[in-house]
Amino acid sequence: MVVGLLGCSMTCSQDSDFGELPFLGIEPVIDGSIDEWKYIAFNDGVWDLQRVKKASWYHPKRNRLNVEVSEDTTQIDLSASYYMAWDETYLYLAAEVRDNVNDVEEENHEPKRWYYKDAISWFIEAPKDETAEKFSLGDHSFAFVIDTLKPDYGAWWRHGTATESYVEEPIPVQSVEYAIKMNPWNRSPADYILEARVARSLLVPEQGLDAGSITSNSIGMMIVHCDPDGGEYGGHLLIYGKGDDDSTWSEFKLSNSSDKQKQDSHAK
Repeated sequence: MVVGLLGCSMTCSQDSDFGELPFLGIEPVIDGSIDEWKYIAFNDGVWDLQRVKKASWYHPKRNRLNVEVSEDTTQIDLSASYYMAWDETYLYLAAEVRDNVNDVEEENHEPKRWYYKDAISWFIEAPKDETAEKFSLGDHSFAFVIDTLKPDYGAWWRHGTATESYVEEPIPVQSVEYAIKMNPWNRSPADYILEARVARSLLVPEQGLDAGSITSNSIGMMIVHCDPDGGEYGGHLLIYGKGDDDSTWSEFKLSNSSDKQKQDSHAK
């Protein structure tokens, strides 16, 4: 059964294999404030470790959070709501995150090691197929390090090609825009909103297709949310998938619906 999840709340299914990313009829300003499109976007409520534990993709080795000796375990460690939408040119990606520590440094830093820092990565297979692959042609990871200094590795692209499984490089500057707003609710200095858009043309360049060619196809998607809190490999939440194997990533459609009534009501 096809389930359209357009801006749905915590009452929606916690383990959906199929959803829809709405079309945006407006062009948001990428400034870390997502109110102009969050109510239109796909969203299925707040995710934390306890909710992930109830999902079919949960595995304790991959999904875990660090607990430091001095940490107040009665406080929120990490919870987030994720928002996704699209238009003719971009995929729009955002998260509202409650966190207790902002950690963007590590001893053995390499530009590709976003997963050792506070970061969120959207893993995308376009178009979605039934073949199990680990970063082959059509597989992408768009990762954003939660560092307001926005270093050159702050927006990172891992992708596969016809000859290489893991190509690691910054997302081309002309193909990405992102913003980070820290402490947006005056609750914790480590809380943040991430807002980003990535050119859809990055999804298909080596297949000889233009960006519009994926509008009628489904995409595979997984979110990897990294939260080291001073630990080495640190904590991770995997949402909508089980790891690099793209056959485990959940399936989403790019919907042609812009939900204009909802869009207009929140734009006023």
